[in-house]
Amino acid sequence: MRVHVGTDHAGFETKNQLVEVLREAGHEVVDHGPFVYDAADDYPVFCLRAAEAVAAEPDSLGVVLGGSGNGEQIAANKVRGIRAALAWSEETARLAREHNDAQVVAIGARMHSFDEVARFVTAFLATPYSQEERHTGRIGMLSRYEATGELPPLPGAPQPSGQR
Repeated sequence: MRVHVGTDHAGFETKNQLVEVLREAGHEVVDHGPFVYDAADDYPVFCLRAAEAVAAEPDSLGVVLGGSGNGEQIAANKVRGIRAALAWSEETARLAREHNDAQVVAIGARMHSFDEVARFVTAFLATPYSQEERHTGRIGMLSRYEATGELPPLPGAPQPSGQR
């Protein structure tokens, strides 16, 4: 599988280790940087590129790393069509794929050991989307909102005047 990876300075060493582990596992890894350590770098530069690449290659997945993973997740989610999830356990990584069909996982490199990060990524990459109707419907609501800006209807709420 092709895996796009991006980080900032806080995840730099973890990213470099992870790239090697993923390649050894047979994945085609595209490293979107950074390529040298710089404590002043900005995560959007690298994480947006990784998420853009995933959006352009529907069969690929992505990993974004940072200190907490929060900013990196936010950046990836700004890319149209991308669903990025913050994982803090193997279970949250699996559920991101299984229930949300997330294409990008964000992880806080300062929050976890490298072994934990590797396990979270392995779980994410190995888990297929369940394709259950309830999950597909929810993803559809999000995709429609992203495309149109229209909120999903509130169940049981009165309709605005003029609508039936």
